[in-house]
Amino acid sequence: MKNKVLPILVASLALLLLWQGASLALDKAFLPTPGASFAAFVGLCADGEMWPAFRISALRVIVSTLLGVALAVPLGMVCGRSALLYRIASPLVAVLYPLPKIVFLPILVVLFGLGNLPKIILITLIIFFQIFVVVADAAYQLPQESVDAMYTLTRKRWAIFRHLLLPACLPSVLTSLRISVGTSIAVLFFAETFASFDGLGYLILDGMERREYADMFAGIIGMALLGILLYECLQLIEKRCCRWL
Repeated sequence: MKNKVLPILVASLALLLLWQGASLALDKAFLPTPGASFAAFVGLCADGEMWPAFRISALRVIVSTLLGVALAVPLGMVCGRSALLYRIASPLVAVLYPLPKIVFLPILVVLFGLGNLPKIILITLIIFFQIFVVVADAAYQLPQESVDAMYTLTRKRWAIFRHLLLPACLPSVLTSLRISVGTSIAVLFFAETFASFDGLGYLILDGMERREYADMFAGIIGMALLGILLYECLQLIEKRCCRWL
C-alpha cells in the first residue's frame, strides 16, 4: 500500500508546488494560489453549492457508464463470436467510431432539451463505442477450441457467455473504462458549460463569468476529484473481479 500511496503523494505535492510557483510568478487574478482555490472549494462545500453540482455531475457520468457497458458488452460479445455480424459491424464501427460525438450535442439539446437526457446520451455514445470495439475484438480473438470445449461441458450458450466470454472480455472492458474516464469528464464539462444550468461544468463557467477565479478553480478541483474517484473505483472493481490477472 505504501508503495502505491507514496508516489501519488509525491506527484501531488510536485503539482501543487508547480501551481504555487506559477501563481506567484504570474501574479494575476486568473491564476489564484492552491491555498486560495482550496479555501474557495471548502467555502462552496460549506455554503451548499458544491455538493449539488458534484452530485448531478457524478450521476450523469455513472448512469452513462452503466448504460454504455450494458449495451456494448452483450452486443460486442455477440458480434465478436458471429463471423457474419463481425463483418457487418466492422465497417459501421470504422465509420462511426472516429466521429467526434461531441458534435451531436446541439442536436441532442434540440431534441431533448437542457436536462440530463442529452448529456447522458452523449456520454453513453462515447463509452458504448469504446467498449464495443474492444469487446468485439476480444471475443473474436478467443480460440474456437476454448468455445468448443465449454460447449461440450454445458451445451448452453448462456453458460458459454457467462463463464467463458465474459471473463475473457472483462479485463478489456475495465481497462477501456479507466481510459474513458478522462474523456467522459471532458465531454461532461463541455456539455455542462454549453447547455446546462447545473453541474460542475456550470459551476466553473459561472465562476469565470463572475471573475471569481478562486471559485472557478474550486469547480475544477471538484471535477478533478470526480475523475480521480471514478478511476480509483474502476481499479478497485478490476482487482475484485479480475483476480486471475
